[in-house]
Amino acid sequence: MASAGGGDCEGAAPEADRPHHRPFLIGVSGGTASGKSTVCEKIMELLGQNEVDHRQRKLVILSQDRFYKVLTPEQKAKALKGQYNFDHPDAFDNDLMHRTLKNIVEGKTVEVPTYDFVTHSRLAETTVVYPADVVLFEGILVFYSQEVRDMFHLRLFVDTDSDVRLSRRVLRDVQRGRDLEQILTQYTTFVKPAFEEFCLPTKKYADVIIPRGVDNMEVTPSPGHGLSCTDTPGFLPSSTECSYTGPQLSLAVATS
Repeated sequence: MASAGGGDCEGAAPEADRPHHRPFLIGVSGGTASGKSTVCEKIMELLGQNEVDHRQRKLVILSQDRFYKVLTPEQKAKALKGQYNFDHPDAFDNDLMHRTLKNIVEGKTVEVPTYDFVTHSRLAETTVVYPADVVLFEGILVFYSQEVRDMFHLRLFVDTDSDVRLSRRVLRDVQRGRDLEQILTQYTTFVKPAFEEFCLPTKKYADVIIPRGVDNMEVTPSPGHGLSCTDTPGFLPSSTECSYTGPQLSLAVATS
């Protein structure tokens, strides 16, 4: 059993002894390889939370990819050939995802699955996520289900050029040992159509759209308490800032 911040959970305080925070839940969506996880990691880095012990972090990152369904032998055989659609809403264990997020919002310590992208399998090992002030939940379809979408206090959409996303995905999947022809076939057959049908339409639910991802984002401490969002007229809009300040953590996300 691992923790969301890395390392093991040996010596962790029992559940009854830990304070129960009700976190500020931020959803981060966007197409495949748009830079969602990079945006989340940049927020954590700029707030100095990546250097904090995982049991004491005020901000944690959780990926929707952890909630892929357990595949049948037939589905796994298709997946190994690049013939299974991992970009469809039905590819996710949505019930488990909703229950887990509900427990997180209630300030509970939770265990989340671990997924192996090489073997397309859910591993026996789980990851412990401790209560935190802010939880970033990222994934291609985190805004698709209204039941899940309505749980977010703030929604970010990372909007990156499709050619850039494809090149990143090819490099990533080649590193995972996959054949180039298979990668491109899977992209044209499943990934691109699913993005246009399921992911892109959810962009309208975002409070902040981040063009070009982390290269167009600023994260700074914000004064006050609570959440505020302001924007100026323009494209997407041209300048947007949202800030959250809790008792132990402050952040602001801005694009221009």
